[in-house]
Amino acid sequence: MHRVGYLVTEGFQLMSLATQAVFEFANYVAGEPVYKVQNYSLAGGTVRSSLGMFVETEPMATPGLADSWMMVGTLTPLTPPSKDVLSGVRAIVDSARRTAGICTGAFILAESGVLENRRATTHWAFANALQSRYPDIQVEEDRIYIVDGPFWTSAGMTAGLDMALAMVEKDLGVDLARSVAHRLVMHQRRTGGQSQHSELIPISPKSDRIQSALEYARQHLNRPLSVEELAEAVHLSPRQFTRVFTAETGQSPAKAIESLRLEAARLMIEQSRHSLDIVARETGFRDRRHMREAFVRGFGVPPQAVRRDARRVI
Repeated sequence: MHRVGYLVTEGFQLMSLATQAVFEFANYVAGEPVYKVQNYSLAGGTVRSSLGMFVETEPMATPGLADSWMMVGTLTPLTPPSKDVLSGVRAIVDSARRTAGICTGAFILAESGVLENRRATTHWAFANALQSRYPDIQVEEDRIYIVDGPFWTSAGMTAGLDMALAMVEKDLGVDLARSVAHRLVMHQRRTGGQSQHSELIPISPKSDRIQSALEYARQHLNRPLSVEELAEAVHLSPRQFTRVFTAETGQSPAKAIESLRLEAARLMIEQSRHSLDIVARETGFRDRRHMREAFVRGFGVPPQAVRRDARRVI
């Protein structure tokens, strides 16, 4: 049996504990208790969450209590845990098969010194703080989760579920992990390289004119879209259009159009059985290879991986 220990500290964030459902359903699907999950704290007893709810914990007394340790994040990660907690973390890490930081739990690992010269991620809102405080860590701020040797770190909130599913897949195989994802009603397990953000989130223009340009682009993604064409559609000169567009969205028209193409292609791949050649043509990529390059750049995975995950039938 694989023992999974969750280290909770005062003010922990409840969402991190949702990942325990992944291991619970892995046991259910396997038909036997493959995982044993237990909450720990430095001294044991009740620990209060940021919401005010309490969980019971066992004392983190000796190393060897768990094979996998999960450091639970807090809403105040910039306040370091006590020296006793950090000393305990260093002790349990040495005896664990793997250690993970869920969301801002990466700060606990960083403060304990075990992430030096390693790659890591965390919630996007705290990624810059993690990098500035711990310059020896290679922080990749826009990744769902990262595995570097025995250390796993995830982005915020639901990204922890993706990381836990990846652990199950590594332990028990892809088929069982698919079944767990299906029972948890997860649309698909996102791969670690995928961006924390939708491609559409950063495109938030203020004016109706630029909104109209984007809507025009969405309706005509299946053909090349030049700045001149978009500018003409909203009655601006190309130079004026580019200036206003960049000021309102923070990116060039070309970058925004690629984001729209990526999102449209992803939806087609997930929701249809069209070939990748047809998807590329319908969403305005030059060809299948061009689309693949954009997917790897934007999502961290090729289109084939998105389709494979979307078509997994349990």
